[in-house]
Formats: sequence, structure tokens, C-alpha cells
Amino acid sequence: MKYVIKNAAISLNGNSILDEINIEITDKSHIGIVGKNGAGKTTLLNALIHNEMLEEGMEETPFLIQKIGTFTIGYLEQVSFTSEETTLLEEIRCAFPEIIAIERKMEEYLKKMETNSSEKIIIEYTNLLDRYEVLGGYTYKKEYETMLKKFGFSEEEKTKKIKDFSGGERTKLAFLKLLLQEPDILLLDEPTNHLDIEAIIWLENYLKNYKKAFVIVSHDRMFLDNIVSTIYDISYKTTQKYVGNYSTYEHQKRENYERNLKNYERQQKEIKRLRELYEKFRYKPSKASMALSKLHMIERMEILEKPRKENEKTFKMNLNKMEPSGKVVLTCKDLVVGYQKPLAKLNLEINKGQKIAIIGANGTGKSTFLKTIEGLLKPLSGSISFGYHINMAYFDQNLKMLDEHHTILEEFKCTYPNALESEAKSALGAFLFSGEETKKRVNVLSGGEKVRLLLCKILYSKPNFLLLDEPTNHMDLIGKEKLENILESYKGTILFVSHDRYFVKKLATDLVVFENEGANVYHCNYTDYLEKRNNEIKEENLTKNILATKTKNSKEKNKDAKENQKELRKIEKKIEKLENEKKTLNEELLKEDVFNDYKKASQINDHITKLNKEIQGLEKEWEKLLE
Repeated sequence: MKYVIKNAAISLNGNSILDEINIEITDKSHIGIVGKNGAGKTTLLNALIHNEMLEEGMEETPFLIQKIGTFTIGYLEQVSFTSEETTLLEEIRCAFPEIIAIERKMEEYLKKMETNSSEKIIIEYTNLLDRYEVLGGYTYKKEYETMLKKFGFSEEEKTKKIKDFSGGERTKLAFLKLLLQEPDILLLDEPTNHLDIEAIIWLENYLKNYKKAFVIVSHDRMFLDNIVSTIYDISYKTTQKYVGNYSTYEHQKRENYERNLKNYERQQKEIKRLRELYEKFRYKPSKASMALSKLHMIERMEILEKPRKENEKTFKMNLNKMEPSGKVVLTCKDLVVGYQKPLAKLNLEINKGQKIAIIGANGTGKSTFLKTIEGLLKPLSGSISFGYHINMAYFDQNLKMLDEHHTILEEFKCTYPNALESEAKSALGAFLFSGEETKKRVNVLSGGEKVRLLLCKILYSKPNFLLLDEPTNHMDLIGKEKLENILESYKGTILFVSHDRYFVKKLATDLVVFENEGANVYHCNYTDYLEKRNNEIKEENLTKNILATKTKNSKEKNKDAKENQKELRKIEKKIEKLENEKKTLNEELLKEDVFNDYKKASQINDHITKLNKEIQGLEKEWEKLLE
């Protein structure tokens, strides 16, 4: 299978969206598409399905749409439900029409064989079994059961009708159905939005092992780092291909810009020198021919364009001009949060300067906890007490704190009526709302613009304690990076909810993890937490393994346990060795002589892919030993 688009463009209502599109998708392409909000990423995904959107681009090469082989394309907007009256389980099973049909035929043949066990019927039944196995008939139920669990659907909800689910739940269900259909090219637009960390990690592992092609638009940097092998960057209405994951792309893009800028500056310096020589000697008879040769040298040059630096203009604000708080900022004692019933119980003390990330599965009470601290909800029991000189500000992920009917300036002035108009415009300008933009109404703003407006409002009061509920939702990569840098240098205290692992990893000094109807405090960063959690899981698995062997006699139990542990350690050493080899290869990819050599970079990427397969095989073997 091969799908190629060359020198294509897209215009909508006479406006140019993309001028130069060049993209190639093969059988096992794992592609990430990145770019600023409004760059045309989602439009490009749509055009991969609706080719009539494409027209000739601005390059000299011929416009081409080439499709080799037959293949299916799956996109979330295409997924529809069988009926509003079907149950969740019935709808999920619709993703396996051939397997379900074979199961029905097998039942029919079993009934026939009760009275007629002729060779023909047995052969036909055996052929059905073979086809059933090829299609994954023995594993598909486990596959969709695992998906439903990871995406937060309970056992009781399996019999719930589609019409009774919320809009967000229906979107999640449509997404699961699309994954289960396993199209040849899977198109995903921000698939990690509104998923908790556990679900994101599950999806990550699922896509790592996806045997077909996928193209993903995402602003989740860690997600892209872990699953893609090619990046297409959309800048200045053109697509640029980079081989490697997101980190490799970032490095290559920066290196390419710096190298191209040096080459441009070097050439400009040479042109200037030759022109000066020409002007100096052009009127001297003995030097005129030499002077003219300098001019010809310029004419023969292939003039380089000055490389365009990505427009990284984004919001800015100095948060550290605030009154400092006391040492203890917040104390929660036996605090129970929830609505009609408790969601979690917390004992927590937050001190000045801590940046605490709240993580955990959806529905465990993370946002409820923040709302309780803010005073929007009453605690079910327990107490909350604040320290001295606390100026708190709260960011709501649903952006409900904005009045849709106000203009941007009116919305700001509504919160700060005593601010002069010049002060209000200056504050809004720091968040990229300037001039006529301040007259825009809130209801026409994009999600990213609403986030900027709300951040502008809450940060203008110079708070020393920030409560942030999913602040990076709707933000593009540049916006996320800027917010990270602002909050990293912030001298106040932050308590924030986020499912963005990169954001949590970069910012959090401590963690509050909501799990098992409670909340556990970890005084460490996200990397150390993951290492600690993985060690706990390994210990739990080893304990389960040892307990299981107790059903055998003492001699066999001791022998099996020792052999198991010996084999486990052996496999773990192999995995560690392969991981180190993979790390070395990834470092090789960052070297200039490698990433400039497509053949060499491709060979290294192929080797990395091979190592990943070996590691996955060893991990499966490790899991089987534990079981």
C-alpha cells in the first residue's frame, strides 16, 4: 500500500489554507503532524479522505495524487452509530462483523453435526475455525473488554443504550469503535484530549504495536515521542518532512534553521565583498575586466533565501511581582470531597513554592478537589485552612468563568473595573490581544484564545497561589512551552491538574495521585514517581507469582520460584542491554552527519524498530513468566 500526494494546495472560500503539500504514507507509516493552532493540520487530515479539496500547489513539480493498492481510511468523523437504541456492547461488537458472522455459522454447523457428521460438514467447519483464528476470534473479546476498561466504561454501562450517554462519552465510544475496526490508514485528531494518563499510556502502547499506518495530529509531545517515526511540520502553509520522533524533529528543525542562516549570512557577506570590489575597480581600465568578473560571479550564484524563523510570538507576563505568602499555604485535614457520595479523602499540607501536580483517572475527584479549595463546592467532611497573605487564583478547564456575550476588553474590565483602559489593553496585549482584537466577542474565540484570555484575567491580580485545572487544554506546542517557562520561573505556589505528562514532568516538584477512592501524596517529581510505581508493580507481580506457586508441593515450589526469578533477571538484563543500545542509536540520530544522510538515518531507524520488536517480545515473555 502506498498513498502519495505531491505539490498540492488547499483553498477554502478563496482563502489559501495550504500552498505546498507533500506527504507519503506506506503500509506501516507512523506519522505525526505538528504546527501552530490554525496552521491547517485538521484540514490536511480531511483532505486525505476528500481528495476533491486538493488543487495544484505552487512548486514546479507536477501535482500528483497516487494510490497504490486498495486500502481503507478510518477517521473519527466517519464513525456513526448503528442506532440510538443499541447498547454499548452491541455497538462495540459491530466493529467485528465478519467474526460475529462466523460465530453464527459455527453455531449452525455444530447443530448440524449433532445429526450429521459427514466429512463435508466437518471440513467446512474446520475451514471456519481456521478463518476465525486468522481474524483474531479467540482474542477479540479480551481486546474490546480491555479498551472499555481503560477508557473508563464500567461493567454496568455495557447494557446502557447509546442515546443515554453524554456527548463526551459518545465521542470516546466512537473512537474505540474506530480503533477496533483497524483501518489500513488510521487518522486521529488530538486523540489524547480528555483522556486520563492511564488511558493515554494504554493508547500509546496500542499504537506502538499497530501493524498498519496511522497519521496523528497532536500537541502531546511525550505521546508523539513514544509512537511516531516521522514528523510532518506545517509552517508557512507548507509541509516539511522530518525522519524521527518529536524530539529528533525539534533538534533537526533548530539545526536546519541555524545552518541555513549561517549559509545565507555567509553568502550575503560574499556578495557584499564582490560588489564592493566591483564598485572600487570598475572605472580603472587595468582592473575593469577583473571587476566585471566579480559581478559575473554574483550572477552565477544560486542565491539563497533567508530562512524564515517560526513565528514564536506568544503571551508573556512577569508573575513574580506579588506579595509573598506565609510558609504554609494550605492544610487539608481529613478532607472528604465529592457530590452526593465521597470521591476521595485527603490529608495534605502545601508549603510556599511547591508545584504540585494532581494526577489520576477521570472521575476520581481531581477537579472536584480544586473546586472545593476554591469554595465552589462544600467539603463533605474535614477541614481546609489557608496560611497568611494568600492571594489565590483559579483556572477552570471548562472556561465557564467567561461571559460569552462580552467583548475581550469588556470581559477584562468586568473583573477589574478600576483598571484604566490603557492598563487593560496593555495586559491583554501581553497575551496577544491587541488593537481591534480586543473588540472581538468571547463567543467567537477559539479554545486556545479563550485559555489566553482567562489566564490573562487570573494572572493580572498577581496571585501567590495558583489553582489550575487542565491549563494546557486547547493550547498549541508553542503556547504550552511558554506557559511551562512562565510557571517554572514562578516563585509562588501551584496546585494543578493535568493529563499532559510532559507538562507534569517539567513542572511538578510533588504529586498527589488520586486512586482507590483516596489520594496519596508523593514528595518526588514525575520521573521518580514512575520509577517507584514500576518497582511496586514488579514487586506485586513477583509476590503474586510466589503466592501462586504455594499451591504446589514445597520442593516444586522452591525450584519453580528460583527458576522463574533467575529467568526474570536474565530477561530484565537483556531488556536493559537493548534499551541502552536503542538510547545510543537515538543519540546517533541527533548527529549532524547522520540526520543529513537520509540513507544512514533510515538504517538507524530500521535498527531501532527491530530493537523495539525484540524488547516487546522479551516483555511479553517476562509477563508470561509472571503469570
